[in-house]
Amino acid sequence: MKRYGDFTAVRDLSFAVQPGEVLGLVGPNGAGKTTTLRCLAGIIPASGGQVSIAGHDLAIDPVAAKRELAFFPDEPRLFDYLTVRQHLAFIARIYGVADHASIGEPLLEEFEIADKADKLPGELSRGMKQKLVIACGLLHSPQVMFFDEPLTGLDPLGIRRMKDSIVRRAQAGAAIVLSSHLLHLLEEICSHVLILKQGAKIADGTLAEVALRYSRGEAGVSLEEVFIRATGEPAT
Repeated sequence: MKRYGDFTAVRDLSFAVQPGEVLGLVGPNGAGKTTTLRCLAGIIPASGGQVSIAGHDLAIDPVAAKRELAFFPDEPRLFDYLTVRQHLAFIARIYGVADHASIGEPLLEEFEIADKADKLPGELSRGMKQKLVIACGLLHSPQVMFFDEPLTGLDPLGIRRMKDSIVRRAQAGAAIVLSSHLLHLLEEICSHVLILKQGAKIADGTLAEVALRYSRGEAGVSLEEVFIRATGEPAT
């Protein structure tokens, strides 16, 4: 639960994501998706309830919980006077990653920014900044990952490669929560879906389970149609 004064932004929300699962967190604007992710990541304190990250209670043992976690916000925030490679070195020191070069350089290659290794953030496009933030977040091999609109600013090829990267990490055992308005893309990579409206959960389960709930007897109902039927609002 998360309250701001008398306003309850998220209420009575309970769910679990197991290793290997990708949960799509969807809902209309203002549904509480970003607030939920920030509470789960410990960016802002929850007003009640419990958050467990890889078996660690976020409130009781926040350092251990956050060592297993990576949170990727919707807006990439970088240090103006650190190059791409220096960002990786700095984040590696924070997480105690000793041989960061052997991990960081392949990440730069994976996200196609190796040729920008000596560039400052001001010299990067929006999409390249997003890739750098994600590369930094993956340095310590997190087992739990929260993505808030990770595909923003990427070109079609970049979107495809980012999706492949997310799927590979889920297949390697990471538990992933992914919030995005691009429902047709979520449908390709998510195993589960959680639909929020006005801060409350209105549906969750596997994609097949939620689709069946809103299918009205039809076959092959898309996630976009499920969203419209569940929330009563158009997908954006």
